[in-house]
Order: sequence, then C-alpha cells, then structure tokens
Amino acid sequence: MNVNSIKKGINFLISTVLIILILLIVFFIVSSKLSGGGPKVFGKELLTVLSGSMEPDIKTGSIIAITPAENPDSYKVGDVITFRSNDNPNILITHRIMDVQTIDSNIHYVTKGDNNDANDITPVPSMNVVGKYADFTIPFLGYILDFVKSKIGTVLMVIVPGVLFIVYAVVSVWKAIANMEDPKTETSDNPKV
Repeated sequence: MNVNSIKKGINFLISTVLIILILLIVFFIVSSKLSGGGPKVFGKELLTVLSGSMEPDIKTGSIIAITPAENPDSYKVGDVITFRSNDNPNILITHRIMDVQTIDSNIHYVTKGDNNDANDITPVPSMNVVGKYADFTIPFLGYILDFVKSKIGTVLMVIVPGVLFIVYAVVSVWKAIANMEDPKTETSDNPKV
C-alpha cells in the first residue's frame, strides 16, 4: 500500500464523518423543531433532564427517552412519567408515580422525584402526561443537545461543519490540480535517437 492510497483513504474517512455529522445534526434540529418537543428516534422522544430531582438514577443534564403516552390513564404506582407542569404547560417534569387517585371522575397521579423528600404538592391530571420513561438515559449529553437546539448552537453545529467541509473540498481540489503534470514541461533535453 503506497502513501497516496493511505491519503485517499484518510480523505474519504474525514469526508464521510463530516457528512454524517452534518446530516445527524440537521435531522435532530429539524425533528425537534417540527415536533415541538425533543427529537424522536425509533418512536421514542428524547428529552433533557434539567434538575436533580430524579438522581441518582437520572442525573441532571442527561438525555432520557420516553415512550409517548397513548393511554395516559393506564399508568401505575412505580412508573416514571413525564408530564406538563400544572403551573406552566411549557415545562416538562419527570417523576415517579406514588399514588393513583380519581378526582371528579378523572385519573390523577401523585408524583415525587426520587431525590425529593416529599410528594409533589398538586396531583397530575392524566391529560398532562406526555409519556413514560423508557429506562434509557445518556448522562450529561443533554447539555450538548440543549446547546445544539439554541440559535448559536444551530449555527455552530450546522454551519461550521459545513464550512469546514467546503474548505476541505476546495483544498483537496486545489492540491489535485497542483499535482497534475503539465504536458509542456515533460519535454526531454535528450533528443530521441
């Protein structure tokens, strides 16, 4: 194997990794913008945990996967659910169900964070449940996902790799042109006999 084939292999590898990285980032950004929530992978929604209320099992800044709620009245004591806050529906909370109650003919869940001393003050109406924790977490990756979803993060994670790829392509083409042999300089000083 010569040096040129190794260089070509490395160039191909770098190009492939950059393209895959750009496509994945674009997929996650578009997916989260379209769904209005976190990106979805294999039917699971990915969310970022912002507090330590479920530590040590779910650490602050982790990404968790939830299975979207199809029948929000079907959860039982011990299930970990993600729900919309009664005070602000834009805030999602992930806590464990401690009790199931019927209030005015509607199912409500008494919840508690594993790291909290007491149950949450207000029971959660089943209609506020977004989904059930799918026992999948990636510690600390949520910090990166939240950054990527921000305007600055979107610019840095999509545009910068794109510009790097374009610069890399231009440099590769320039080097290829520079290495091409010029037919005018191939004349020999020795005449043919």
